[in-house]
Amino acid sequence: MLTMSIRMLAKELYRTMKEVEHLEKELKGQAPGMPKRAELERQLLQARAELGRIKAMLDGAKED
Repeated sequence: MLTMSIRMLAKELYRTMKEVEHLEKELKGQAPGMPKRAELERQLLQARAELGRIKAMLDGAKED
């Protein structure tokens, strides 16, 4: 069961990393002050926080 949990976390980590990369790229294309820029910044902040949580869970699962 632990192996399955690690595999699922790894998949989620990869998905979240790709989401962060996508948001960063999209954000670079937005001019300062644009309404969409603020939304992208918010989404990027949330995605980075999620990435940190997943990494912490994965590290914890590996230690067990």
